[in-house]
Amino acid sequence: MSGVRSSITSCCRHEKDVNTSKMNTLFLSLLVAVVAAERLPLSYDAPAPHTSSPVQQIPIIRDERVHPAADGIYSFDVETGDGIVRSESGGPGGAQQGTVSFTFPDGQIFNLQFVADVNGYQPQSPFLPVAPAFPHPIPAHALEQIERGRLELEARAREEQRQSSSQGQAAPVRHYGQPQ
Repeated sequence: MSGVRSSITSCCRHEKDVNTSKMNTLFLSLLVAVVAAERLPLSYDAPAPHTSSPVQQIPIIRDERVHPAADGIYSFDVETGDGIVRSESGGPGGAQQGTVSFTFPDGQIFNLQFVADVNGYQPQSPFLPVAPAFPHPIPAHALEQIERGRLELEARAREEQRQSSSQGQAAPVRHYGQPQ
């Protein structure tokens, strides 16, 4: 009996040591977190510039703005020293039009004109992708599926017609075709 008692006592001591160790670890972690939090500067300033890579300041050559008037008319024209040009104007009802241009690193000049009105956003540029011409040819497998569906509908209509004529009354039609 004393052997069981000593193993229980030993087990309880081990459990107590583990709990104490966990508490000490938790306390030490919290202490480190508090100390680290006190050392962090609370600043909402812009990040400090990196000295390893100098930042090139691009001058703004032109910045002409007409802020929105009561009727919604506005405009702006901005041009930067690296060749970016942006112009936009708008009026009552939310209609807008404008242009954007800049030079790619390879020397190509990108131009985009746009209108945004009740018909949506309508950009125009030779750099925008162009959709394939429509109607494009329908693939053979799609034509086969269309024909298969047409034949199935015709067969179903014939079966419904046969059933309604054999019963002596017209059954409701599930699928309606083109008017004759």
